[in-house]
Amino acid sequence: MSLQLKEIPTVGSSGIIASWIDAFRFVFHGEEIVREGYAMYYGGTFKVPLLDKWMVVVSGAEKIDDIRKASHEQLSFVGAAQDIFQVDYTMGPSVAADTYHADVIRSSLTRNISACFADVQDEIKMAFKDNIPMTEDWTGVPAYKTILQIVCRASNRMFVGLPLCRNPDYIKLNIDFTVDVVACAHVINLFPSILKPIVGSVFTPRRRATFKMEKLLGVNIQERLHQDDVHGKDWPEKPNDLLSWLIDGSNGNSERRTVPDLIARMLFMNFAAIHTTSMSFTTALFALAAHPEYAQTLRSEVETIITEEGWTKSAMGKMNQLDSFLQEAQRLYGGLGILKMNRLVKKDFVFSDGTVVPAGYHLSVAADSTHMCEENYQDPLEFKPWRFSDLRKREGEGIRHQMVTPTLDYIFFGNGRPACPGRFFAVTELKALLSHVLLNFDVKMDKVPESGSFLFDRFPNKSSKVLFRKRATSCGGEYA
Repeated sequence: MSLQLKEIPTVGSSGIIASWIDAFRFVFHGEEIVREGYAMYYGGTFKVPLLDKWMVVVSGAEKIDDIRKASHEQLSFVGAAQDIFQVDYTMGPSVAADTYHADVIRSSLTRNISACFADVQDEIKMAFKDNIPMTEDWTGVPAYKTILQIVCRASNRMFVGLPLCRNPDYIKLNIDFTVDVVACAHVINLFPSILKPIVGSVFTPRRRATFKMEKLLGVNIQERLHQDDVHGKDWPEKPNDLLSWLIDGSNGNSERRTVPDLIARMLFMNFAAIHTTSMSFTTALFALAAHPEYAQTLRSEVETIITEEGWTKSAMGKMNQLDSFLQEAQRLYGGLGILKMNRLVKKDFVFSDGTVVPAGYHLSVAADSTHMCEENYQDPLEFKPWRFSDLRKREGEGIRHQMVTPTLDYIFFGNGRPACPGRFFAVTELKALLSHVLLNFDVKMDKVPESGSFLFDRFPNKSSKVLFRKRATSCGGEYA
């Protein structure tokens, strides 16, 4: 440990043996340890021991802003993500070595949300019909397992289109890969660096998933590359989907324009979309089921806007109360992480107060604690569904406090240049999913079940059921 790192206070022990004990404790009690550090060093910096490294954790708007403004040459988001998800082993080294897919998400995917929205909405409708019975009596539905199916289909309607997005083998492959990546990354991260190549080669889900994906998508990719070579980018009847945008984004690079590389990126895109959206929608559904008293207000907003605008991306953008409900559900019940804005320090990094984090170490923001802090939110332990939409009513605040807009006190999607490039699609999809539930079903459960945590991940309860029934006071049958 460097002298500069020693100057940063430790939550727990800094001793060689004792820090290993604390590192094992962090595996299952990371949330408690980070909250303890947040309370002790609010506005400052502290470090916690992990099994394979020290993690420097920061809190307070000033330090979050320092990270936001840092350049990639100073703090690397890709380097941190590569380590956290053990990308070289779980998804393949090309995904982190060349991140052109992120630019495709920021540009082509985001730009085409409006054009593809009707197809995505159609897939949501059909996926719900296939997975959740519309009955007069209450029916228990395993929330997370069912949502994985629906989200995979809805996302892939935009990624690869029909009929593949409904292919049971394709759906199972991408869901299994998503679950396996997280599980395998957790296992690999339990081992010291010297053993990771061995453990990674044993536990990797990549080889099996790549083989299956090539059988399902390989011929399609070859045909599209051939059409591109013969006719150029604008060939007749070219599908308007993610696979096409990735091929366009390859810009003729021969290493990108291969079946194996495109398969690796399609698997990665499925992981990113399914993991984030499924976790978030499960949390939102739990919140709606546990707080049915807010359903009518949300329905009124959705019905009014859909009547005026139809099922469009523009309509989703006008649903301020629905946006606030989703945002508040993630703030209080979800969050997808105890730590966010993870960065690998590439050059010694100096915070505004002079604190130095040496190159080679990792730093992160205490996200869960930030979202539960009284300095940032009044009554932070209370679920206030209109918390953010009320803030937007203030003068000059109309375009702030949206779920897609990262702030220094709401960092669900990260912040700065590396903020999640797919957040615009994710939020639009979340609104479409919850709107469909509101207009077609009543849902209920006793209370939002306790979240689970492992290392620095936080996730909704994956075994809980939500009760569904056909909406009692519908406007004449299925709405969406």
